[in-house]
Amino acid sequence: MPDQRRDDAATAADDHPTDSEPQLPAPSLTAQGLDSSEPRQQGDLMAGPSHDPSLYRDRDVVPVRRALVSVSDKTDLLSLAEALAEAGVEIVSTGSTAATIRDAGFAVTDVAAVTGFPESLDGRVKTLHPAVHAGLLADLRLAHHENQLADLGIQPFELVVVNLYPFVETVASGAQGDDVVEQIDIGGPAMVRASAKNYANVAIVVSPESYGSVIEAIRAGGTSLAQRRELAARAFAHTAEYDRAVATWFADETLGEDVDLPAHLTIRAERLSTLRYGENMHQRAAIYTRTGGHGIAQATQLQGKEMSYNNYVDADAALRAAFDLVKPAVAIIKHANPCGIAVSAPNALDPIASAHLRAHACDPVSAFGGVIAANRKVTLKMAENLRDIFTEVIVAPDFEPEALEVFRLKNNLRVLKLPDDWKQEPMDVRLISGGLLLQDADRFPDDIESVATDWELVSGERPEADAMTNLIFAWKTCRAVKSNAIVLAKDSATVGIGMGQVNRVDSCRLAVERAGDRVQGAVAASDAFFPFADGPQVLIDAGVSAIVQPGGSVRDEEVVKAARDAGVTMFFTRERHFFH
Repeated sequence: MPDQRRDDAATAADDHPTDSEPQLPAPSLTAQGLDSSEPRQQGDLMAGPSHDPSLYRDRDVVPVRRALVSVSDKTDLLSLAEALAEAGVEIVSTGSTAATIRDAGFAVTDVAAVTGFPESLDGRVKTLHPAVHAGLLADLRLAHHENQLADLGIQPFELVVVNLYPFVETVASGAQGDDVVEQIDIGGPAMVRASAKNYANVAIVVSPESYGSVIEAIRAGGTSLAQRRELAARAFAHTAEYDRAVATWFADETLGEDVDLPAHLTIRAERLSTLRYGENMHQRAAIYTRTGGHGIAQATQLQGKEMSYNNYVDADAALRAAFDLVKPAVAIIKHANPCGIAVSAPNALDPIASAHLRAHACDPVSAFGGVIAANRKVTLKMAENLRDIFTEVIVAPDFEPEALEVFRLKNNLRVLKLPDDWKQEPMDVRLISGGLLLQDADRFPDDIESVATDWELVSGERPEADAMTNLIFAWKTCRAVKSNAIVLAKDSATVGIGMGQVNRVDSCRLAVERAGDRVQGAVAASDAFFPFADGPQVLIDAGVSAIVQPGGSVRDEEVVKAARDAGVTMFFTRERHFFH
C-alpha cells in the first residue's frame, strides 16, 4: 500500500544524469506563454512581492537542523534516518514513513504534533497547514521573514525529503477510476514545489539516488547553494513529469478519441543512454525513454554489441512492418525500408521460421546486414536459418532458449526482447525547424479483410479468395515502404519492392526489376494513386495480374482503361498511405 503520509498521491524516480556524464538534454517541448526576451514591468507581470536586493543576506552553506521526511519509496530510508539522527537533526514525518523510522529505533516527530491538527479524511489532509508551509517557504535571507517566523512560533525546515505516490505505476498496472484518482498527490507536490522555490534556504530531495550526496553535505556542515539549486531543478522536473502523467490520464479517460489535437503539447523523456554516435559518426546521439512507454526504447537487449542510432531507427521500422500483420510474420529492414516482408506458408510446421525464409527470399542481397523483426517468438529453426546470414539486429516478443544458444555463436548480433506490453504508438511526432508536427499514426484495423469488402472494383473480375488475400497482404505491407511505394506480392510474401523514388513509374520499374521472373502472376499495391497510366503499364507489361491503389487522380479514367484493356483486375481503396 502507498505511504499514508500527507495530502494525497504519485511518483517517478529521479533519473537525471550526474554532472560527470556527457550532457544531452531530455526533450521537453512546450508552448511558452511569455517570451523571456521581452522587457517586463514589475507592476504588470510580477504577482509575488519584490524586495530591495540589499535586504538579502548571503546564505551559502546551510546547516541541517530539522528535516521533513515523507516518502512512498522506502529505499535506503533507514540509512538516511540513521545519518540524520547521528547529526542531531530533528526528523518530522507522517504515516508509514514515521512508523518505519520509529520502528527502527530513531526519534521522530509526527506532523500532527507540529500542526496541532490530526491527519484526516483517510490521509488526504496532513501537511497542508501553515505550520508546515511557513517552515518551507520562509526566506531566511530576509530578516523580517526570520522575525515573523519567530513571532508565529514556527521552526524552519532545512531539508525536505519527499517522493510522490506511484501514480504512473498504478495506471500501468491496469487500475481504473477511483483507484487511480486516489494516487493523485496534492500535499506532496505542494511541499516539493515550496521547498524547490525556496532553494536558497531548503534542500529538497525527491529520489533516494540523492541521499548519498546530501548525507555527505550534512556531515560536512550543511548543503551548499549550488547543491540546493541542482536539487531544486530535479524537483521541479519531478513534479512537472508527474503533472503531465496525471493530465494525460485525465485526457485519455474523459476527452475520448474525437477530441481536438492539444492546443499545448509537452513531451518529456529521460535519457536512457548516450549512443556512440548518431546517424553519422560526427553527430552526437542518445536514446531517451518516456514514462509509461511500451516500445522499442523499452526493449531488453539480451546480447550483442551496443545498439546504435540507426539500429534503433531500423528496428522500429521493422516492428511497424511485422506487427501490421496478424499471422506469423517477419520483416527485414535496411535503411528504414523493407528488403522483404512475409507471413508463414499455409500449414508450415514452424510458422515464424517459414515467414523468415519467405521474407529473406524477396531480396537476399539487400538483406545482408539487415534488421529483422518477428511478431511471434523466435524458434530454434528460425535461429538456425539465420546462422550464416549477417544480421545487425533481431527483435521479437520472445525467444526460445535454444534459439538464444544459436545466437550466442554470433557475438555481434544484437538480440532485443520486446516489453510484454509492447504496442504501436497512437500518434506520430516529427520535429521540424522551429516546432513539430503531430498526427494520428497510420494504422490498419486487425480485421482489414472486412475493410477490403468496401474497395471499389474498377477493372476486371473480383479475384478468388487466395488472390484477394494476396492483395490485402500487398496493401498492408505497402504502408511500411517509403513513398513512392510499390509492392509486388505472391502467396502473402513480397517478391519485389520499389521504394523511395521521386516518381511512381520508377518505383514500378524497380519493383519489377527486383522481382525478376516472380512478377508473373503477382499482385501489386501502390501507396498512392497513379498520376498517369505509365506506372500501371509497367506492371501490366511485366505480368501483374491485379493492382490495388487509392485512386483519386484526375487521370483515373486512363489508368483504369489501361487495366481494362489488359484484362487486369484493379481496385480503388480511396485511402492513401504515404510514408516519408
